[in-house]
Amino acid sequence: MPASDARSIAGFACSYNRAMVNRRHFVVLFIFMLATALVGYLLLRPSFSPPIRIGVLHSLSGTMAASERPLVDAVQLAVEEINAAGGLLGRRVEMVVADSASDDQVSAAEAERLIVSDKVSALFACWTSSCRKAVKPVVEKRRHLMFYPLQYEGLEQSPAIFYTGSAPNQQIIPGTRWAMDTLGKRVYLLGSDYPFPRTANLIVRDLVKANRGTVLAERYRPLGESDFSAVIAEIRALKPDVVLNTINGDSNTHFFRALHEAGLGAVPVMSFSLAEDGLKAMGSGVFHPNHYAVWGYFQNLPGEANQRFVAAFQKRYGTDRVTSDPIEAAYVGVRLWAQAVNDAGTDDPNEVNRTMLLQSIAAPSGIAAVDRSTRHRWKQVHIGKARADGQFDLVWSSELALRPAPFPDYRSRTEWLHLVSRLSGAAP
Repeated sequence: MPASDARSIAGFACSYNRAMVNRRHFVVLFIFMLATALVGYLLLRPSFSPPIRIGVLHSLSGTMAASERPLVDAVQLAVEEINAAGGLLGRRVEMVVADSASDDQVSAAEAERLIVSDKVSALFACWTSSCRKAVKPVVEKRRHLMFYPLQYEGLEQSPAIFYTGSAPNQQIIPGTRWAMDTLGKRVYLLGSDYPFPRTANLIVRDLVKANRGTVLAERYRPLGESDFSAVIAEIRALKPDVVLNTINGDSNTHFFRALHEAGLGAVPVMSFSLAEDGLKAMGSGVFHPNHYAVWGYFQNLPGEANQRFVAAFQKRYGTDRVTSDPIEAAYVGVRLWAQAVNDAGTDDPNEVNRTMLLQSIAAPSGIAAVDRSTRHRWKQVHIGKARADGQFDLVWSSELALRPAPFPDYRSRTEWLHLVSRLSGAAP
């Protein structure tokens, strides 16, 4: 073979080998890039597991809207924190929000829809006791699960409801006794006309009688009422030592404005359903200098846990926003439920219902523990005096958290239920 041909063949062979090496490098590089892309997709792809859906049923319209909208925000904050930490059981939590429109029948219908059509795993619902009483038979019939975040009149227990607000011995009773011991024993009872105020005042009357006080009058106005002229005239004439206030919703603004315009700022008022967000909505123009409230939580409570909660709430919704007892109770209800879901290994309402009886968490107001026998929450009691900036200064606190007693023990449960059934506007 001529030398030139040999060199040509050798050159071709070298070129061929280089091409094959380059091709192998390309194939290896391609496989590496493909594997990297696949791993990235698997790690970053959205989860195809269906979300865990919860129903959030509060008034977004009507007379209770200003009070209840912040509770939706509280639930949303808890859900966002849960999802940021990885969700529950490898699934995201999704809120399905419904407007109860400050109407009891709408509340019941929407609860049914959320459970049956939207397949929610739990309901976080209601402010007024009339709303709760309307929804209660729905969740019981469906063997479902509801979390109720408001302080209330008690005299109720349900196998389908967890009560994260205060029971009577955690609010109505200590608040009334403090008011009588501190402000005076001649009391004027004023409330909205629905179950909570009427039943609460049944308990209040017992306390007034036991402490040798006097109920000067007991008056009720419809939810949403704006005319308090007759009430103001009566307060001026009777000169009570304290007005025990169980008004709910935006009627509070009208009542305190009427007090302010009548120059009755010296009359002490103890409120059972008006918290920081209600004071803020009223504005400083109707500030009442002798206004007290009793709750299990105030924004001004000391402690790092509460400071973190307030900071997180304001970071999410604005530095002008305030927290309150119902907001904290709504938030804590979601966190307790989430912990119970993880413990149960399922979001099935019946299974979660059982594990809920074992739950306790560190809450903004302290340890939030579920009482197994009553399905209510252990809570401390605090009394605050309102400030012009919409906050409360603490003036009294119980030393320890109190075990809930939805049926005060100085009567039997049968006697309580009989008395409630006879109250106008208070029966289910």
